[in-house]
Amino acid sequence: MRDGFALEILHQDKNSSARYGLLKTPHGVVELPMFMPVGTQATVKMLSPEELIDAHSGVVLANTYHLALRPGTKLVKEAGGIHSFMNYHGPMLTDSGGFQVFSLTKLRDPITEEGVSFKDPLSGNRYFFSPESVIEMEEDIGADIIMSFDECAPYPVTYEFMKNSVERTIRWEKRCLAAHKRKDQALFGIIQGGNFPSLRQYCAKELTSLPFDGFSIGGTAIGEPRYVEYHEVGLTLPYLPYDKPRYLMGIGSLDMMFDGIRRGVDMFDCVLPTRLARHGTLMTSEGRINIKKACYIHDFTPLDPKCDCYCCQNYTRAYLHHLMRCEEGFGARLLSIHNIRYLIKTMEEARIAIKEDRFLEYASDVLKCYKTERGC
Repeated sequence: MRDGFALEILHQDKNSSARYGLLKTPHGVVELPMFMPVGTQATVKMLSPEELIDAHSGVVLANTYHLALRPGTKLVKEAGGIHSFMNYHGPMLTDSGGFQVFSLTKLRDPITEEGVSFKDPLSGNRYFFSPESVIEMEEDIGADIIMSFDECAPYPVTYEFMKNSVERTIRWEKRCLAAHKRKDQALFGIIQGGNFPSLRQYCAKELTSLPFDGFSIGGTAIGEPRYVEYHEVGLTLPYLPYDKPRYLMGIGSLDMMFDGIRRGVDMFDCVLPTRLARHGTLMTSEGRINIKKACYIHDFTPLDPKCDCYCCQNYTRAYLHHLMRCEEGFGARLLSIHNIRYLIKTMEEARIAIKEDRFLEYASDVLKCYKTERGC
């Protein structure tokens, strides 16, 4: 691994491939498995860096595509890097922006071997991303962990389409390795291949033969059915090295996270908890709650009696219902604090369960509550 990085696996659950470990980074040591809040534009929506720390966050994400458009990665570098720019001094990770670029189907030119040209949907300015330019931008941003630039193919596509896409991804990621110069940043490879077993295996074997510091499972949660997501993860994990971090990108639902942990995944991220919160939906130990429902008008109990977050320790369901019905920003802020803390706390409890060889039992108990929306 790069300077300042080390992965130590301390225990594997006796009944599954779930594993507990420590990941050392230049900005601190984090426990695995973990959920990583997403701060796309150098901010986790509705939360301050201090509130993230209070929620016991470890790694926080930012996105290269969005920061390249606004305010520009050179400005972030001028500010002293992403940690100084947003005043979060824990470990950080930047996605390469590959998913965002390739989702702009009506605003980008055809993909070439050199890279992809696209129009900024906000300003109309044109940009060109190549493996080399993306790595340069990620080095300017300065996160502890950076992702390679890959081609994220849509779902569904033909075998031939995916094969060509995987071949390009491998070539691009080799170029990312060659371009990466900073010794204080870990560079992860991204495994693609869709739902095709031979292509997942091929991509994984090709990339794991290269000196990446960790590996991500890409191309999931892009519109495919849930059973396909499970299958894609299962196709990839057997080919990932045991001694490097494993990251399942874009996943924040507990069923997928627990399935990933069961198979040996270490890291997850998603915008889901804050997005749900802004619409009044809460993840709680008693199941999902829609706080906008009328049954909470006179409910003066905490949102989640088992939660230690600022929201649950200080405000009632009745007050949260009032704020959300009045569309007050403070309501969305409080609910976001809770949802982020809920997922982080769930991962804390999952780590304890792994160390005690009872992860499968723990996951089953949590999902029994989580899968049903709490009635009024």
